[in-house]
Amino acid sequence: MTPITTSERKSLILFAHGARAASWSAPFERLRDATAARLPEVDVALAFLELMEPRLPAEVARLAADGIGAITIVPVFLGQGGHLLRDLPLLVEQLHRDHPAIAITVAGAVGEDPGVLEAMTRYCVGALV
Repeated sequence: MTPITTSERKSLILFAHGARAASWSAPFERLRDATAARLPEVDVALAFLELMEPRLPAEVARLAADGIGAITIVPVFLGQGGHLLRDLPLLVEQLHRDHPAIAITVAGAVGEDPGVLEAMTRYCVGALV
């Protein structure tokens, strides 16, 4: 087995909004842990836009210091609202400037994926009493 070089190491950052209540992050932490369990060779992290730590720039800086060569950011949002249309692109532009050696890509909002929508639909239908 060939060892993975620093530039080949990958990370997946689940990017959420953040909230004042500490308990708000619990489902996102479970999602991070479940994702990490399926991707043992990938550093799976959780970062926030505001109100909670770590913020996205700090998490990318940590990963850069750890030698990660490629980062995929997955917005754990239901849709492409203002934060994903305006705030995230500005953050990613700055991240490219701050860490030019890291390949950074951004996935679509998780809530816009057909499979996620189907799972949410099943849940909603099942909630009917």
